[in-house]
Amino acid sequence: MKRGFYTIMSAQFFSSLADNALFVAAVELLRTGGEPEWQRAALVPMFALFYVILAPFVGAFADSMPKGRVMFISNAIKVVGCLMMLFGSHPLIAYAVVGLGAAAYSPAKYGILTELLPSSQLVKANGWIEGLTIASIILGVLLGGQLVGHAISARLLLIDIPMINTGIDTAPEAAIALLIFVYIIAAWFNTRIPHTGVDMRPLPKNLLTLLPDFWQCNSTLWKDKLGQISLATTTLFWGVSGNLRYIVLAWSAAALGYSTTQASSLVGVVAIGTAVGAVLASLRMTLEHATKLMPLGIAMGLLVVLLNFIDNVWVAAPFLILLGAIGGFLVVPMNALLQHRGHNLMGAGRSIAVQNFNEQACILFLGAFYTLVATVDWSEFAIAEALDLEDTDPAHLSAYLAITLFGLIVAGVMWLIKRWHASNQIKHKAELDRLLEIARNDNLHG
Repeated sequence: MKRGFYTIMSAQFFSSLADNALFVAAVELLRTGGEPEWQRAALVPMFALFYVILAPFVGAFADSMPKGRVMFISNAIKVVGCLMMLFGSHPLIAYAVVGLGAAAYSPAKYGILTELLPSSQLVKANGWIEGLTIASIILGVLLGGQLVGHAISARLLLIDIPMINTGIDTAPEAAIALLIFVYIIAAWFNTRIPHTGVDMRPLPKNLLTLLPDFWQCNSTLWKDKLGQISLATTTLFWGVSGNLRYIVLAWSAAALGYSTTQASSLVGVVAIGTAVGAVLASLRMTLEHATKLMPLGIAMGLLVVLLNFIDNVWVAAPFLILLGAIGGFLVVPMNALLQHRGHNLMGAGRSIAVQNFNEQACILFLGAFYTLVATVDWSEFAIAEALDLEDTDPAHLSAYLAITLFGLIVAGVMWLIKRWHASNQIKHKAELDRLLEIARNDNLHG
Protein backbone atom coordinates (compact mmCIF):
# COMPACT_ATOMS: atom_id res chain seq x y z
CA MET A 1 0.00 0.00 0.00
CA LYS A 2 1.14 3.56 -0.69
CA ARG A 3 2.13 5.69 2.29
CA GLY A 4 -0.79 8.08 1.80
CA PHE A 5 -3.18 5.18 2.37
CA TYR A 6 -2.15 4.98 6.02
CA THR A 7 -2.76 8.70 6.50
CA ILE A 8 -6.27 8.22 5.10
CA MET A 9 -6.77 5.32 7.52
CA SER A 10 -5.69 7.47 10.48
CA ALA A 11 -8.03 10.31 9.51
CA GLN A 12 -10.91 7.88 9.03
CA PHE A 13 -10.25 6.20 12.36
CA PHE A 14 -10.47 9.34 14.48
CA SER A 15 -13.44 10.79 12.58
CA SER A 16 -15.40 7.54 12.86
CA LEU A 17 -14.35 7.12 16.50
CA ALA A 18 -15.89 10.50 17.33
CA ASP A 19 -19.03 9.80 15.23
CA ASN A 20 -19.83 6.62 17.14
CA ALA A 21 -19.00 7.98 20.57
CA LEU A 22 -21.18 11.01 19.78
CA PHE A 23 -24.13 8.74 18.93
CA VAL A 24 -24.01 7.14 22.40
CA ALA A 25 -23.62 10.57 24.04
CA ALA A 26 -26.61 11.91 22.07
CA VAL A 27 -28.77 8.93 23.12
CA GLU A 28 -27.86 9.58 26.75
CA LEU A 29 -28.43 13.34 26.36
CA LEU A 30 -32.00 12.68 25.22
CA ARG A 31 -32.56 10.01 27.88
CA THR A 32 -31.37 12.18 30.77
CA GLY A 33 -33.39 15.08 29.35
CA GLY A 34 -36.55 13.01 29.74
CA GLU A 35 -37.26 12.87 26.00
CA PRO A 36 -39.48 10.00 24.72
CA GLU A 37 -38.13 6.77 23.26
CA TRP A 38 -39.04 7.73 19.69
CA GLN A 39 -36.68 10.73 19.77
CA ARG A 40 -33.75 8.48 20.68
CA ALA A 41 -34.71 6.14 17.83
CA ALA A 42 -34.99 9.16 15.51
CA LEU A 43 -31.27 9.94 15.90
CA VAL A 44 -30.47 7.32 13.24
CA PRO A 45 -32.72 8.70 10.45
CA MET A 46 -31.79 12.30 11.35
CA PHE A 47 -28.11 11.48 10.79
CA ALA A 48 -29.03 10.01 7.39
CA LEU A 49 -31.20 12.98 6.36
CA PHE A 50 -28.53 15.11 4.64
CA TYR A 51 -26.97 12.06 3.00
CA VAL A 52 -30.24 11.73 1.08
CA ILE A 53 -31.00 15.43 0.51
CA LEU A 54 -27.50 16.37 -0.64
CA ALA A 55 -26.67 13.18 -2.52
CA PRO A 56 -26.79 14.88 -5.96
CA PHE A 57 -24.24 17.48 -4.84
CA VAL A 58 -21.68 15.89 -2.48
CA GLY A 59 -20.17 13.61 -5.12
CA ALA A 60 -19.45 16.53 -7.42
CA PHE A 61 -18.21 18.52 -4.40
CA ALA A 62 -15.78 15.70 -3.54
CA ASP A 63 -14.50 15.66 -7.13
CA SER A 64 -14.08 19.46 -7.28
CA MET A 65 -11.05 19.76 -4.95
CA PRO A 66 -8.38 17.58 -3.32
CA LYS A 67 -10.21 15.03 -1.21
CA GLY A 68 -8.10 15.70 1.86
CA ARG A 69 -9.47 19.25 1.86
CA VAL A 70 -13.03 17.96 1.47
CA MET A 71 -12.53 15.71 4.49
CA PHE A 72 -11.14 18.62 6.52
CA ILE A 73 -14.18 20.79 5.74
CA SER A 74 -16.47 17.89 6.63
CA ASN A 75 -14.88 17.43 10.05
CA ALA A 76 -15.24 21.17 10.68
CA ILE A 77 -18.99 20.85 10.02
CA LYS A 78 -19.16 18.00 12.54
CA VAL A 79 -17.54 20.26 15.16
CA VAL A 80 -20.24 22.87 14.46
CA GLY A 81 -22.90 20.20 15.07
CA CYS A 82 -21.30 19.30 18.41
CA LEU A 83 -21.24 22.96 19.47
CA MET A 84 -24.92 23.31 18.53
CA MET A 85 -25.72 20.27 20.67
CA LEU A 86 -23.88 21.82 23.62
CA PHE A 87 -25.30 25.31 23.41
CA GLY A 88 -29.06 25.15 23.05
CA SER A 89 -30.05 23.47 19.79
CA HIS A 90 -32.29 20.43 19.97
CA PRO A 91 -30.08 17.29 19.86
CA LEU A 92 -31.94 15.93 16.82
CA ILE A 93 -31.27 19.11 14.82
CA ALA A 94 -27.65 19.28 15.93
CA TYR A 95 -27.11 15.61 15.14
CA ALA A 96 -28.50 16.20 11.65
CA VAL A 97 -25.76 18.84 11.15
CA VAL A 98 -23.15 16.25 12.17
CA GLY A 99 -24.77 14.01 9.55
CA LEU A 100 -24.28 16.82 7.03
CA GLY A 101 -20.54 16.70 7.69
CA ALA A 102 -20.54 12.92 7.37
CA ALA A 103 -22.46 13.13 4.09
CA ALA A 104 -19.76 15.35 2.58
CA TYR A 105 -16.98 13.19 4.08
CA SER A 106 -17.96 9.81 2.68
CA PRO A 107 -17.52 10.35 -1.10
CA ALA A 108 -14.05 11.76 -0.45
CA LYS A 109 -13.08 8.94 1.94
CA TYR A 110 -13.95 6.16 -0.51
CA GLY A 111 -13.33 8.07 -3.73
CA ILE A 112 -9.69 8.70 -2.90
CA LEU A 113 -9.08 4.95 -2.73
CA THR A 114 -9.82 4.54 -6.44
CA GLU A 115 -7.57 7.53 -7.21
CA LEU A 116 -4.67 6.33 -5.07
CA LEU A 117 -4.71 2.56 -5.61
CA PRO A 118 -5.00 0.15 -8.57
CA SER A 119 -8.10 -2.03 -8.98
CA SER A 120 -6.16 -5.10 -7.87
CA GLN A 121 -5.81 -3.61 -4.38
CA LEU A 122 -9.40 -2.35 -3.97
CA VAL A 123 -10.75 -5.37 -2.09
CA LYS A 124 -7.72 -5.40 0.20
CA ALA A 125 -7.94 -1.63 0.76
CA ASN A 126 -11.67 -1.85 1.45
CA GLY A 127 -11.02 -4.66 3.90
CA TRP A 128 -8.52 -2.56 5.81
CA ILE A 129 -10.65 0.58 5.69
CA GLU A 130 -13.79 -1.29 6.76
CA GLY A 131 -11.85 -3.23 9.38
CA LEU A 132 -10.39 -0.01 10.78
CA THR A 133 -13.80 1.68 10.61
CA ILE A 134 -15.30 -1.20 12.55
CA ALA A 135 -12.47 -0.97 15.07
CA SER A 136 -13.30 2.70 15.48
CA ILE A 137 -16.97 1.75 15.96
CA ILE A 138 -15.98 -0.71 18.68
CA LEU A 139 -13.80 1.81 20.46
CA GLY A 140 -16.20 4.68 19.68
CA VAL A 141 -19.28 3.12 21.27
CA LEU A 142 -17.17 1.90 24.19
CA LEU A 143 -15.66 5.38 24.55
CA GLY A 144 -19.09 7.01 24.37
CA GLY A 145 -20.48 4.57 26.92
CA GLN A 146 -17.62 5.17 29.32
CA LEU A 147 -17.69 8.95 28.88
CA VAL A 148 -21.35 9.12 29.91
CA GLY A 149 -20.78 6.69 32.79
CA HIS A 150 -20.35 8.06 36.30
CA ALA A 151 -16.67 7.15 36.79
CA ILE A 152 -15.27 9.26 33.92
CA SER A 153 -17.99 11.91 33.63
CA ALA A 154 -17.51 12.88 37.29
CA ARG A 155 -13.86 13.67 36.57
CA LEU A 156 -14.67 15.53 33.36
CA LEU A 157 -17.22 17.71 35.12
CA LEU A 158 -14.60 18.71 37.69
CA ILE A 159 -12.60 20.45 34.96
CA ASP A 160 -13.13 24.18 35.30
CA ILE A 161 -12.11 27.01 32.99
CA PRO A 162 -11.44 30.18 35.04
CA MET A 163 -13.84 33.08 34.42
CA ILE A 164 -15.82 31.13 31.77
CA ASN A 165 -19.19 29.52 32.39
CA THR A 166 -19.44 26.83 29.72
CA GLY A 167 -22.87 25.61 30.81
CA ILE A 168 -21.60 22.03 30.64
CA ASP A 169 -23.02 20.35 33.72
CA THR A 170 -24.18 16.86 32.69
CA ALA A 171 -22.30 13.69 31.74
CA PRO A 172 -23.37 13.62 28.05
CA GLU A 173 -22.49 17.31 27.63
CA ALA A 174 -19.00 16.68 29.05
CA ALA A 175 -18.60 13.74 26.65
CA ILE A 176 -19.62 15.85 23.64
CA ALA A 177 -17.16 18.59 24.62
CA LEU A 178 -14.31 16.08 24.74
CA LEU A 179 -15.27 14.58 21.38
CA ILE A 180 -14.79 17.95 19.69
CA PHE A 181 -11.05 17.48 20.25
CA VAL A 182 -11.18 14.04 18.62
CA TYR A 183 -12.68 15.63 15.51
CA ILE A 184 -9.86 18.20 15.57
CA ILE A 185 -7.29 15.37 15.56
CA ALA A 186 -9.05 13.84 12.54
CA ALA A 187 -8.98 17.23 10.79
CA TRP A 188 -5.21 17.47 11.36
CA PHE A 189 -4.69 14.12 9.64
CA ASN A 190 -6.85 15.39 6.76
CA THR A 191 -4.29 18.13 6.13
CA ARG A 192 -1.57 15.46 5.69
CA ILE A 193 -3.37 13.47 2.98
CA PRO A 194 -1.34 13.71 -0.27
CA HIS A 195 -2.71 14.93 -3.58
CA THR A 196 -3.27 12.04 -5.98
CA GLY A 197 -2.66 13.99 -9.17
CA VAL A 198 -6.15 13.28 -10.50
CA ASP A 199 -7.72 16.20 -12.37
CA MET A 200 -10.39 18.08 -10.43
CA ARG A 201 -13.83 18.67 -11.90
CA PRO A 202 -15.03 22.22 -11.09
CA LEU A 203 -18.51 22.65 -9.65
CA PRO A 204 -20.98 24.19 -12.10
CA LYS A 205 -22.17 27.74 -11.42
CA ASN A 206 -25.75 26.49 -11.24
CA LEU A 207 -25.79 23.59 -8.80
CA LEU A 208 -29.26 22.52 -9.96
CA THR A 209 -27.67 21.27 -13.19
CA LEU A 210 -26.19 18.49 -11.04
CA LEU A 211 -29.63 16.98 -10.46
CA PRO A 212 -30.11 15.40 -13.91
CA ASP A 213 -26.46 14.28 -13.86
CA PHE A 214 -26.95 12.58 -10.48
CA TRP A 215 -30.13 10.83 -11.49
CA GLN A 216 -28.44 9.70 -14.69
CA CYS A 217 -25.56 8.26 -12.62
CA ASN A 218 -28.05 6.61 -10.29
CA SER A 219 -29.94 5.12 -13.23
CA THR A 220 -26.70 3.97 -14.90
CA LEU A 221 -25.54 2.09 -11.81
CA TRP A 222 -28.94 0.45 -11.28
CA LYS A 223 -29.03 -0.68 -14.92
CA ASP A 224 -25.54 -2.21 -14.81
CA LYS A 225 -25.94 -5.98 -14.36
CA LEU A 226 -23.22 -6.19 -11.69
CA GLY A 227 -23.69 -2.71 -10.27
CA GLN A 228 -27.38 -3.26 -9.53
CA ILE A 229 -26.76 -6.44 -7.53
CA SER A 230 -23.87 -5.05 -5.49
CA LEU A 231 -25.76 -1.78 -4.92
CA ALA A 232 -28.91 -3.58 -3.81
CA THR A 233 -26.91 -5.76 -1.42
CA THR A 234 -24.90 -2.97 0.19
CA THR A 235 -28.01 -0.77 0.39
CA LEU A 236 -29.88 -3.45 2.31
CA PHE A 237 -26.91 -4.31 4.53
CA TRP A 238 -26.18 -0.74 5.61
CA GLY A 239 -29.87 0.10 5.92
CA VAL A 240 -30.27 -2.64 8.49
CA SER A 241 -26.88 -2.35 10.22
CA GLY A 242 -27.22 1.43 10.50
CA ASN A 243 -30.38 0.97 12.55
CA LEU A 244 -29.18 -2.16 14.34
CA ARG A 245 -26.77 0.03 16.29
CA TYR A 246 -29.69 1.61 18.15
CA ILE A 247 -31.77 -1.55 18.20
CA VAL A 248 -29.01 -3.39 20.08
CA LEU A 249 -29.06 -0.59 22.67
CA ALA A 250 -32.84 -0.92 23.01
CA TRP A 251 -32.69 -4.73 23.04
CA SER A 252 -29.98 -4.69 25.73
CA ALA A 253 -32.22 -2.59 27.96
CA ALA A 254 -35.23 -4.85 27.30
CA ALA A 255 -33.63 -8.31 27.49
CA LEU A 256 -30.73 -7.69 29.87
CA GLY A 257 -31.75 -4.58 31.82
CA TYR A 258 -28.58 -2.77 30.72
CA SER A 259 -27.83 0.94 31.08
CA THR A 260 -26.51 2.96 28.13
CA THR A 261 -22.92 2.45 29.34
CA GLN A 262 -23.38 -1.33 29.64
CA ALA A 263 -25.33 -1.67 26.39
CA SER A 264 -22.67 0.20 24.41
CA SER A 265 -20.29 -2.70 24.97
CA LEU A 266 -22.63 -5.05 23.08
CA VAL A 267 -22.74 -2.69 20.09
CA GLY A 268 -18.96 -2.97 20.15
CA VAL A 269 -19.23 -6.77 20.20
CA VAL A 270 -21.16 -6.74 16.91
CA ALA A 271 -18.44 -4.53 15.46
CA ILE A 272 -15.72 -6.97 16.56
CA GLY A 273 -17.34 -9.68 14.48
CA THR A 274 -17.76 -7.34 11.52
CA ALA A 275 -14.07 -6.40 11.68
CA VAL A 276 -13.05 -10.07 11.65
CA GLY A 277 -15.34 -10.79 8.71
CA ALA A 278 -14.09 -7.72 6.82
CA VAL A 279 -10.43 -8.65 7.22
CA LEU A 280 -11.05 -12.29 6.25
CA ALA A 281 -12.92 -11.15 3.14
CA SER A 282 -10.06 -8.81 2.17
CA LEU A 283 -7.63 -11.74 2.36
CA ARG A 284 -9.74 -14.45 0.68
CA MET A 285 -12.19 -12.80 -1.73
CA THR A 286 -11.78 -11.21 -5.18
CA LEU A 287 -14.06 -8.93 -7.16
CA GLU A 288 -15.41 -11.55 -9.55
CA HIS A 289 -16.55 -13.86 -6.71
CA ALA A 290 -18.42 -11.23 -4.68
CA THR A 291 -21.88 -12.20 -5.94
CA LYS A 292 -21.48 -15.77 -4.63
CA LEU A 293 -21.84 -14.51 -1.05
CA MET A 294 -25.51 -13.49 -1.22
CA PRO A 295 -26.77 -16.50 0.79
CA LEU A 296 -24.88 -15.02 3.75
CA GLY A 297 -27.30 -12.08 3.67
CA ILE A 298 -30.28 -14.39 4.03
CA ALA A 299 -28.58 -16.18 6.94
CA MET A 300 -27.80 -12.83 8.59
CA GLY A 301 -31.46 -11.79 8.49
CA LEU A 302 -32.65 -15.04 10.04
CA LEU A 303 -30.02 -14.79 12.79
CA VAL A 304 -31.27 -11.29 13.69
CA VAL A 305 -34.71 -12.75 14.50
CA LEU A 306 -33.12 -15.27 16.89
CA LEU A 307 -31.85 -12.36 18.99
CA ASN A 308 -35.33 -12.18 20.54
CA PHE A 309 -34.82 -15.54 22.22
CA ILE A 310 -31.59 -14.60 23.99
CA ASP A 311 -31.63 -13.22 27.53
CA ASN A 312 -28.13 -14.16 28.69
CA VAL A 313 -25.09 -12.01 27.94
CA TRP A 314 -22.79 -15.06 27.69
CA VAL A 315 -24.92 -16.35 24.84
CA ALA A 316 -25.52 -12.90 23.34
CA ALA A 317 -21.84 -11.93 23.00
CA PRO A 318 -20.67 -14.83 20.75
CA PHE A 319 -23.97 -14.69 18.87
CA LEU A 320 -23.48 -11.00 18.06
CA ILE A 321 -19.87 -11.64 17.04
CA LEU A 322 -21.07 -14.30 14.57
CA LEU A 323 -23.76 -11.95 13.26
CA GLY A 324 -21.21 -9.19 12.69
CA ALA A 325 -18.69 -11.53 11.04
CA ILE A 326 -21.24 -12.72 8.48
CA GLY A 327 -22.12 -9.12 7.64
CA GLY A 328 -18.47 -8.05 7.35
CA PHE A 329 -17.56 -10.97 5.10
CA LEU A 330 -20.53 -10.16 2.84
CA VAL A 331 -20.25 -6.40 2.53
CA VAL A 332 -16.53 -5.89 1.82
CA PRO A 333 -16.38 -7.74 -1.54
CA MET A 334 -19.76 -6.29 -2.54
CA ASN A 335 -18.58 -2.79 -1.65
CA ALA A 336 -15.38 -3.25 -3.67
CA LEU A 337 -17.34 -4.58 -6.66
CA LEU A 338 -19.68 -1.59 -6.46
CA GLN A 339 -16.76 0.85 -6.34
CA HIS A 340 -15.13 -0.93 -9.30
CA ARG A 341 -18.25 -0.67 -11.46
CA GLY A 342 -19.01 2.88 -10.34
CA HIS A 343 -15.48 4.08 -11.03
CA ASN A 344 -15.58 2.58 -14.53
CA LEU A 345 -19.03 3.99 -15.30
CA MET A 346 -18.97 7.53 -13.88
CA GLY A 347 -15.99 8.36 -11.65
CA ALA A 348 -15.24 7.79 -7.98
CA GLY A 349 -16.95 10.72 -6.27
CA ARG A 350 -20.21 10.46 -8.18
CA SER A 351 -20.46 6.69 -7.80
CA ILE A 352 -19.90 6.90 -4.04
CA ALA A 353 -22.54 9.64 -3.81
CA VAL A 354 -25.03 7.36 -5.59
CA GLN A 355 -24.11 4.54 -3.23
CA ASN A 356 -24.52 6.78 -0.17
CA PHE A 357 -27.87 8.05 -1.42
CA ASN A 358 -29.31 4.57 -1.74
CA GLU A 359 -27.81 3.23 1.49
CA GLN A 360 -28.74 6.26 3.57
CA ALA A 361 -32.24 6.37 2.05
CA CYS A 362 -32.62 2.80 3.27
CA ILE A 363 -31.33 3.79 6.73
CA LEU A 364 -33.71 6.76 6.72
CA PHE A 365 -36.70 4.65 5.68
CA LEU A 366 -36.03 1.82 8.12
CA GLY A 367 -35.13 4.28 10.89
CA ALA A 368 -38.37 6.18 10.36
CA PHE A 369 -40.19 2.85 10.42
CA TYR A 370 -38.55 1.91 13.73
CA THR A 371 -39.35 5.35 15.15
CA LEU A 372 -42.99 4.83 14.17
CA VAL A 373 -42.95 1.41 15.86
CA ALA A 374 -41.56 3.05 19.01
CA THR A 375 -44.40 5.58 19.19
CA VAL A 376 -47.12 2.88 19.37
CA ASP A 377 -48.16 1.17 22.61
CA TRP A 378 -48.17 -2.38 21.25
CA SER A 379 -49.33 -3.83 24.58
CA GLU A 380 -52.90 -2.91 23.57
CA PHE A 381 -52.75 -4.98 20.37
CA ALA A 382 -53.56 -8.64 19.88
CA ILE A 383 -49.99 -9.40 18.81
CA ALA A 384 -48.75 -8.68 22.32
CA GLU A 385 -51.23 -11.13 23.82
CA ALA A 386 -50.39 -13.75 21.21
CA LEU A 387 -46.70 -13.52 22.15
CA ASP A 388 -47.50 -13.33 25.88
CA LEU A 389 -45.90 -9.86 26.04
CA GLU A 390 -48.89 -7.74 27.10
CA ASP A 391 -47.21 -6.88 30.44
CA THR A 392 -43.91 -5.89 28.77
CA ASP A 393 -42.75 -2.27 28.88
CA PRO A 394 -43.96 -0.57 25.61
CA ALA A 395 -40.42 0.60 24.73
CA HIS A 396 -39.09 -2.93 25.23
CA LEU A 397 -41.94 -4.45 23.23
CA SER A 398 -41.17 -2.15 20.29
CA ALA A 399 -37.54 -3.34 20.36
CA TYR A 400 -38.60 -7.01 20.16
CA LEU A 401 -41.01 -6.33 17.29
CA ALA A 402 -38.50 -4.18 15.40
CA ILE A 403 -35.83 -6.89 15.64
CA THR A 404 -38.26 -9.45 14.25
CA LEU A 405 -39.35 -7.21 11.38
CA PHE A 406 -35.79 -6.15 10.52
CA GLY A 407 -34.60 -9.74 10.41
CA LEU A 408 -37.46 -10.89 8.21
CA ILE A 409 -37.02 -7.89 5.90
CA VAL A 410 -33.30 -8.46 5.35
CA ALA A 411 -33.73 -12.21 4.79
CA GLY A 412 -36.68 -11.75 2.41
CA VAL A 413 -35.17 -8.91 0.38
CA MET A 414 -31.80 -10.67 0.18
CA TRP A 415 -33.58 -13.72 -1.21
CA LEU A 416 -35.23 -11.51 -3.86
CA ILE A 417 -31.83 -9.99 -4.78
CA LYS A 418 -30.38 -13.49 -5.15
CA ARG A 419 -33.26 -14.44 -7.47
CA TRP A 420 -32.70 -11.20 -9.40
CA HIS A 421 -29.05 -12.10 -10.00
CA ALA A 422 -29.99 -15.65 -11.00
CA SER A 423 -32.41 -14.19 -13.58
CA ASN A 424 -29.64 -11.93 -14.92
CA GLN A 425 -27.37 -14.95 -15.32
CA ILE A 426 -29.99 -16.55 -17.55
CA LYS A 427 -31.18 -13.52 -19.53
CA HIS A 428 -27.94 -11.51 -19.76
CA LYS A 429 -25.23 -14.17 -19.57
CA ALA A 430 -22.99 -12.64 -22.25
CA GLU A 431 -23.03 -9.20 -20.65
CA LEU A 432 -22.39 -10.61 -17.18
CA ASP A 433 -19.50 -12.72 -18.46
CA ARG A 434 -17.96 -9.64 -20.08
CA LEU A 435 -18.30 -7.55 -16.89
CA LEU A 436 -16.87 -10.33 -14.73
CA GLU A 437 -13.95 -10.68 -17.13
CA ILE A 438 -13.25 -6.95 -16.76
CA ALA A 439 -13.32 -7.33 -12.97
CA ARG A 440 -11.05 -10.38 -13.16
CA ASN A 441 -8.52 -8.61 -15.40
CA ASP A 442 -8.52 -5.49 -13.24
CA ASN A 443 -8.03 -7.63 -10.16
CA LEU A 444 -5.02 -9.37 -11.75
CA HIS A 445 -3.42 -6.51 -13.66
CA GLY A 446 -4.90 -3.30 -12.20
